[in-house]
Amino acid sequence: MRIIGLAGWSGSGKTTLVTSVIPVLVKRGLKVSTVKHAHHGFDIDQPGKDSWLHREAGASEVAVVSSRRWAIVHELGDEPEPPFADLLAKLSPVDLVIVEGFKHHSHPKLEIYRAAVGKPLLHPDDDCIVAIATDVPLREAQVPVLMLDDIESIANVLQAEALPREQIGNLRSAASRSET
Repeated sequence: MRIIGLAGWSGSGKTTLVTSVIPVLVKRGLKVSTVKHAHHGFDIDQPGKDSWLHREAGASEVAVVSSRRWAIVHELGDEPEPPFADLLAKLSPVDLVIVEGFKHHSHPKLEIYRAAVGKPLLHPDDDCIVAIATDVPLREAQVPVLMLDDIESIANVLQAEALPREQIGNLRSAASRSET
């Protein structure tokens, strides 16, 4: 299982890119999973449904299972967000995991940059960024630059730069060093 991330500011198009590149990777024969970081509370349950009621009653985990899919919702309560490596360990084996968010974690990342968002580049302050996908020329970039609409090339970079799960966390980016 190899890991690669997409990092960028809110509104840069990370989710749009993920949903565009996954079909290309799947067509190439890869089994792909994603991990999405949410900054706020989120809910996959629907209020009033049985699984939601179980959780609201105090269950710390609720598994919902059907013939088509299953999900487990784990309530953290006052516990901290789990370590990134622990989340990866919970995934079923696949060829490639694309991580959306976790921009301060040390794993290889493709930066998504749109000048219109009005935020600075994460690169070069994060040495885990292996390339940038953008809608504007970036002559100052010290890593390869791809256009956001070049999905095939982006898929190539994601495949080539992903690291085996066992190597994740062994990288130390400048961003993560400054947080410790």
